[in-house]
Amino acid sequence: MKVIRRVLKEGPEGFEGGINAKKYIGITKTSKATATRDLQDLQEKKIISKKGQGRSTAYSLNLQ
Repeated sequence: MKVIRRVLKEGPEGFEGGINAKKYIGITKTSKATATRDLQDLQEKKIISKKGQGRSTAYSLNLQ
């Protein structure tokens, strides 16, 4: 919820390139493993969409 609120607060241009594991870790102060697991969970729930793969993986909110 903390990350989603932050993304919404910043607006569409606030997270250029989308949210990634590094940004998630910075916001939530979690480990990389937890960030990756949380981002995958949000993707499975169709709250975010994945763009790219590997180190260039980024996510954006599904606002539809």
